[in-house]
Amino acid sequence: MKTHTLRFGSSVPGARYEDGLWQLSWSGVGVMGILNVTPDSFSDGGAYRDLPAVLARAHELQAAGALMLDVGGESTRPGAQAVSAREELARILPVIAALREVGSAVISVDTMKSSVAREALAAGAHLVNDVSGLRDPAMLGVCAQASAPAVIMHMQGEPRTMQHQPHYGDVAREVFGFLQHRAEEALAAGVPSVILDPGIGFGKTLEHNLTLLRELRRLTVSGHPVLVGASRKRLIDFLAGVPHPRDRDPGSLALHLHAASTGAALVRVHDVAAHVQGLKVWEVLNGSPSIDQ
Repeated sequence: MKTHTLRFGSSVPGARYEDGLWQLSWSGVGVMGILNVTPDSFSDGGAYRDLPAVLARAHELQAAGALMLDVGGESTRPGAQAVSAREELARILPVIAALREVGSAVISVDTMKSSVAREALAAGAHLVNDVSGLRDPAMLGVCAQASAPAVIMHMQGEPRTMQHQPHYGDVAREVFGFLQHRAEEALAAGVPSVILDPGIGFGKTLEHNLTLLRELRRLTVSGHPVLVGASRKRLIDFLAGVPHPRDRDPGSLALHLHAASTGAALVRVHDVAAHVQGLKVWEVLNGSPSIDQ
């Protein structure tokens, strides 16, 4: 299995210090557990709004084998309304502070706002997951100053309108080219590491999403870790007739196993336990040398 590495300017659980940076490495496909602190996310909105419930969920995700926890305070589902930076921070900062107090989680903050990212990193988050692809002009500087890796995702438009007739000439070329260009800019600005995310479901039709997944190896050979987040998304309904998001975990696992087969480094998921189990079996079938008897 291929080994992936992220570099951080500050100490990270599970990382080693080398050449002036903390380096977090993993083999195969890591699982990023979704920890939404929102009333309106498409699958679990409102489920984890008070701090005890959020921390219990975080513990559950870690116990199931999550490599990272992705804390989000603003829904980015299709049609979602924006929230203020103040509201977003009020939702996520207590969670990040509590997770850092425990000290065992690699914490990603899911935000498009540089002001939110700055305070989240100061509170103890380790990396930034930006679905807008670092669109905020100050976001590069925030990540570079904190020596925090950035997940760069492609999104056409913005959440409120992104599914209103998305269009591309050549979706794979345009999306992968955008991600490579933004990665080069981020590294040149001093961001220590980047992760690339094609943005399944973000300003894409079913056919756009399928093309990106089928051609994903063109991105995974770029030299940067690639994240795929298809968990419970509507394309599973289109493909398998599953209208309720919470019933889409089998389809999510199928899509993510396909991503693993193309060389993806991370998958962002709701059901961590099922993915960790499925990926362990997949890795053994695909050459992992270690089997626990």
